[in-house]
Amino acid sequence: MVKMLIILLSTMIILIIIKAGWVAYATGGQGLFENEKKDVIYRANYLISKVAISPQQLLNEMPSGIGKQFQGEWALYTCSMTCAALTNIAILYPQNRDLSIRIISDIIEIAMSSDLREYDYIRWGEDPLEGIAGELSHISYYSHLAWMISGYKQIGGDSKYDDIYHSLCKAMNRRIRQSPNMNIPTYPGESIYLPDMLVAIVALANYSRQNHDEFTATVKMWVEKAKTEWIDRNTGLLVSFLPDDDLLKGSYSALNCYYLTFIDDSFAKDQYNKLKKFFLQTWPVMGFKEYYDRSCWLGMDIDAGPVIINLSSSGTAFAIGPATYFNDTKVRKGLLRTAEIAGTTVTWFGKSHYLLANIALVGEAILLAMRTTTKWV
Repeated sequence: MVKMLIILLSTMIILIIIKAGWVAYATGGQGLFENEKKDVIYRANYLISKVAISPQQLLNEMPSGIGKQFQGEWALYTCSMTCAALTNIAILYPQNRDLSIRIISDIIEIAMSSDLREYDYIRWGEDPLEGIAGELSHISYYSHLAWMISGYKQIGGDSKYDDIYHSLCKAMNRRIRQSPNMNIPTYPGESIYLPDMLVAIVALANYSRQNHDEFTATVKMWVEKAKTEWIDRNTGLLVSFLPDDDLLKGSYSALNCYYLTFIDDSFAKDQYNKLKKFFLQTWPVMGFKEYYDRSCWLGMDIDAGPVIINLSSSGTAFAIGPATYFNDTKVRKGLLRTAEIAGTTVTWFGKSHYLLANIALVGEAILLAMRTTTKWV
């Protein structure tokens, strides 16, 4: 028995040493975008091969156990985060611009397919594109599609999506201005999810920068109300939900910080500093907690993913975005190291991805979008 325990302990130590060595090797070049170029391009190659396929194939990549609605949501978010990553890559590495434009166009076509629209139809009882002149919210679908098109236009895409881009933004602007507090629900009968609203505001801000400030007034009004009316009294962070503003989630707060970088740098930086103050955990690995006021050693959340030793999987991933944007090198490196510990990179034939992408492809797309975050001007 003692001999077996010694063998088991020795094996565990060897595996830990091997893992530590691999993590050090895999993350050794991180810090400067030029140093990360090969890894970034390899990860983009993998995502393109998994996302730029038929709509039904993409939906089949989503876990079947989460149900049809969340399969559709995750597929759309995978599309939008992949487009964000490809837009960033075109800005960071201009020689990839033409490829990014072409692939983003392919992904926009997938997002506009009836297969991808179905998740929103299920909840609203109306096809979002057929109801664009109507009164129902559809904010989740409209905002992500408009955000994708804004990236396409940002890097020089042609005019083929201009009409739908304007229609989406006009519809969102009208619904937001007509709502009681400038917020509209993702789904009927549910709370307002602030990160979902922020995607819409980002899309309106991007459109306005590209088209003579058409919706700038709405963006400014929303941001000013956010700064004064939708702030958690204990932390100073934007709330996660309205009107149920008592529950603050690290995953939502991190995503809010990321989206704010597209809109208001100073507000985004203030929110990021508060996020670190209340949610950053540095031991045993660096990451962001899901709950700032209580412990959760092991849990599961459909939005946050697994919560392990307090750390939020998606919150930690989303926080890489503002850490990258604000050149917070120490935190960025720590978070990417944690991602490597949890995910383990595999590389073959010019493609790289975390093993966890086999379970949640959306996580791979999020991480690439976050680690390549750069200013869209």
